Amino acid sequence: MESIRLNHLTIGYRTKKGTPKIVVEDINASIHSGQLTCLMGANGIGKSTLLRTLAAFQPAIFGEVLIQGENLSMVSPSKRAKAISVVLTDKPDIQNMTAEELVGLGRSPYTNFWGRMSTHDHEITKKAMTMVGIESLSSQPFLALSDGERQKVMIAKALAQETPIILLDEPTAFLDYPSKVDVLQLLKKLAHELDKTIFLSTHDLELALQIADIIWLLDKEKGLTIGTADELLSQGLIRQFANRANITHSTVERS
Repeated sequence: MESIRLNHLTIGYRTKKGTPKIVVEDINASIHSGQLTCLMGANGIGKSTLLRTLAAFQPAIFGEVLIQGENLSMVSPSKRAKAISVVLTDKPDIQNMTAEELVGLGRSPYTNFWGRMSTHDHEITKKAMTMVGIESLSSQPFLALSDGERQKVMIAKALAQETPIILLDEPTAFLDYPSKVDVLQLLKKLAHELDKTIFLSTHDLELALQIADIIWLLDKEKGLTIGTADELLSQGLIRQFANRANITHSTVERS
């Protein structure tokens, strides 16, 4: 089912003088629930700008983003927090907080003014940790965890937020190869089993080809190209994209 629709979307930012600086223009595409969709592109191409626009962290220059049929610009912050959760690239520097306490922050859109969690909120938090497979880390200090464990905590936090849409900016950026595979396989499983819309940016082309349901290729020459790995490989589009982005990889060489 279509959960996000981009209509003639132009993204970018405004200079100090207020002049729009366009990064990518006229994007027309949709993202569906129950799928892991991976966004690929060279550094500086606009992946983070697109994710920030979809998360309403910055406004579109032109066009519209529809979230479950509703224009994102018209959705209130409180309603948006119950529709979209975001996991950013930056490593959070959180002192004196356990893994479970951090996951519990995902319940903030539902807690009262003082942020007090109910029994139900605690149950949702524990369930999210179990789904990600980190229940044994509940009492561990967040900063004492490995990079892979921390990323799973952040994913559990997004699950605890109970949003139909999860956006992730380079979730495998600081991970070793086994952890990269683990995280992407986990995200695909969550998308399929929970019917979530999971959209992420990544530089890991081979893993995206192996694991993602849908791949978005973003580059300056061709704009946005969308398809399954098989479709993109059979049409030679992965090879062309890799050549333009200066990517050399075994999967591309076999295409």
